[in-house]
Amino acid sequence: MATTDATQFLPAQSHGHLESLGNDVWWVPGTMRMNWYMGISRNMVVVRSGDELTLLNPIRLDDTGEAALAELGRVRHLVRLGCLHGCDDAYLKQRFDAAFWCQADSRHYPEPPVDHALQEGGALPFADAQLFAFREVKRPECALLIRRGKGILVTCDSLQYYPNWERHSLAARLLMPRLGFSKRLLVGPLWKKFQTRKGGSLQPDFERLLALDFDAIVSAHGAPLMQGARAAARAAVDDAYAG
Repeated sequence: MATTDATQFLPAQSHGHLESLGNDVWWVPGTMRMNWYMGISRNMVVVRSGDELTLLNPIRLDDTGEAALAELGRVRHLVRLGCLHGCDDAYLKQRFDAAFWCQADSRHYPEPPVDHALQEGGALPFADAQLFAFREVKRPECALLIRRGKGILVTCDSLQYYPNWERHSLAARLLMPRLGFSKRLLVGPLWKKFQTRKGGSLQPDFERLLALDFDAIVSAHGAPLMQGARAAARAAVDDAYAG
């Protein structure tokens, strides 16, 4: 690991421990403090291939969390899936001297520079994976299918699963239902509004996404849905585009 002046970066925010999803895949439940009263959940997925670790939807961990990562392997790859995420990427790049992957125009957070541009059919940080890129969006967004077990689809903001409002502040718990969020798998309401072009629709993208073979979803928000995710995603898309 590289020596890092941590004070120049956003500090680690509250998070849980690495939790195994099986097949050398883990997730870390974290949080994102928007301001003094609004805080929401934020998740990271860790994939191990040999002794190499890939962080999907990367988040900065505290010293104990980084030590737990080191026990699993060496962080070699960072993958940004959504254009609105990335506040910790520059820190993680410098801390671990890891290769940074994202879509070429995902520049809401301009740092760090892109080492590998993500594109469908292109190279990926580990072998048993498939990239899905949304085509109808206004800003870059993608998802990554981990072809292990029955398939784990890792999304950023497009599909989100909320079994509860854990790791959300009181203000967020009160506000989210008014913004269209509910305790189920859903198309991110604010993301959908932000990403849909005038007169356009993201439904064709979701129909392509539903053609992938997966049984679990882990989003950057909420919690993992480890069984029946494809059917739940079908229902979420149908609900988002009913009528």
